[in-house]
Amino acid sequence: MAQIRIALAQIDTCVGDLEGNAEKTLEYAHRAARQHAQVVVFPEMTLTGYPIEDLALRRTFRKAAWDKANWLATELEADGLGDLYVVVGTVGTDHASDKPRNRLVVLHDGVVWAGYDKHFLPNYGVFDEFRIFSAGDHSTIVEVDGVRLGFAICEDIWQDGGPVAELAGRGIDVLVTMNGSPYEEGKTHTRFDLAVKRAQEVAAPVVYVNQAGGQDDLVFDGGSFTVDADGTLLQRSPMFIEHLGLFDFDTETARQVVTDIAPAPDPDEEVYTACVLGLKDYMRKNHFRGVCLGLSGGIDSALVAAMAADACGGSNVWGISMPSMYSSDGSKDDAADLAANIGAHYDIQPIEPLFVAYQNQLKLDGVAAENLQARIRGVIVMAYSNSKGVLALATGNKSELACGYSTIYGDAVGGYAPIKDLLKTRVWELARWRNKAAEQGMGVGGLHIVGNESGEHGKPAPNGVIIPVNSITKAPSAELRPGQKDSDSLPEYALLDQVLAAYIEHAHGRADLLADGFDENTVDTVMRLVDRAEWKRRQYPLGPKVTALAFGRDRRLPVTNAFRE
Repeated sequence: MAQIRIALAQIDTCVGDLEGNAEKTLEYAHRAARQHAQVVVFPEMTLTGYPIEDLALRRTFRKAAWDKANWLATELEADGLGDLYVVVGTVGTDHASDKPRNRLVVLHDGVVWAGYDKHFLPNYGVFDEFRIFSAGDHSTIVEVDGVRLGFAICEDIWQDGGPVAELAGRGIDVLVTMNGSPYEEGKTHTRFDLAVKRAQEVAAPVVYVNQAGGQDDLVFDGGSFTVDADGTLLQRSPMFIEHLGLFDFDTETARQVVTDIAPAPDPDEEVYTACVLGLKDYMRKNHFRGVCLGLSGGIDSALVAAMAADACGGSNVWGISMPSMYSSDGSKDDAADLAANIGAHYDIQPIEPLFVAYQNQLKLDGVAAENLQARIRGVIVMAYSNSKGVLALATGNKSELACGYSTIYGDAVGGYAPIKDLLKTRVWELARWRNKAAEQGMGVGGLHIVGNESGEHGKPAPNGVIIPVNSITKAPSAELRPGQKDSDSLPEYALLDQVLAAYIEHAHGRADLLADGFDENTVDTVMRLVDRAEWKRRQYPLGPKVTALAFGRDRRLPVTNAFRE
């Protein structure tokens, strides 16, 4: 009979920060040892951060990463943890080709005890590993106290064959996988179903350790888990936080013991949290302590401001009201109320005098005059960003980006765009959820994300409201001319978003969209707007990817109509 305890160290790493990543790995190894674990498993490319991209091509960095792995092994032994098996990810080198490898190493007894290189290198969506790395060609088994552990890295379990198929014939007791699997709405179930399939294939439990935290436009949701050989969920870590999970394995037990299973979050909470974590980690990893943004009183800027307050605290948010001669009193009141609710700084910078000065020289009309207002606001936002050393946030949503309903160098300015992958209807849904959560006691900064592992409830919102109800219920408008509404230029969002979801995320062409039941005029209008706006989207700030197909690396539209069918 053999028994071991495996710890699942779900941590937030930073690309390139070898020192910080190694120190965090050491910290969690100590935690695992205090919990009497014999093995502790970390996420993919733990020491280097993930995704490493072209940094892997630097020989000096690869050497530094390898030196850091050796240092960590020595430090573990010096700290009395030499008996612990520490499974970490790093970058290695294929000496035959001098190309990098996505490598798993097992640290034990003060040395790099064993290694394994990723076989399947993804080359789709946000992944570019096939260009960067060379593929591994062997499987690895390590025996720990009589328990045979087989290893795989992320994509290796998504593809049939390869190391998992080989391990299935070698009598392993547990399949251990380290992962850097980015968040997508609905992906949690897909991962679980895949792990069940692999557990059945190798006739052994599968340990799935995933990264947590944000890295540029990707969010890693954690949610590490263990499934038994028959597909039973044995253990699951919470999403979006750093966490140490535990799994006890017994060779003599037909079914392993179910332990702590974190509850699945509400779908709206899940997406909202992903956006906030993406912003929070982007700020932290780029050394920003605060943000600034224009507050128009509309739903988009209100939701972004609420997310920003949850990410860095309301006192670190600078909201700027920039009314023009067309701004309604209601919108100005809504902006002021929002700032008060989240505890943000609130400044009023009227743009009419600046607009008049420009017009005296340029004498613009029509769309050019409307865009001039947006560009004046962009200048003010960037002036705040520069003068206060804070990150400027763009407040556009996916529906607007899709149709080009934004102004380059105007409302499109900024360093990060927290809701760029949310359709307008989704923005409204998340705003309603945030107010509901506030009513139930989730104050500003009270999200359960990296940095709030203890689950602090945050600062209570006045009257239990974060986003003014009027910002949610009123008809959306850019307020760049008298009586303007978004529906003057776009189909109603309820219809528009259905067409956009089919065209963008489900890759439906014109014939498909007509077969879906959309009328010809709407289809042609939406497709024309989307296709013509690619040049704008390419200049928009990055933001967290939360859908299967986000604008940017995921999807490039043709600039001609040749492929519209």
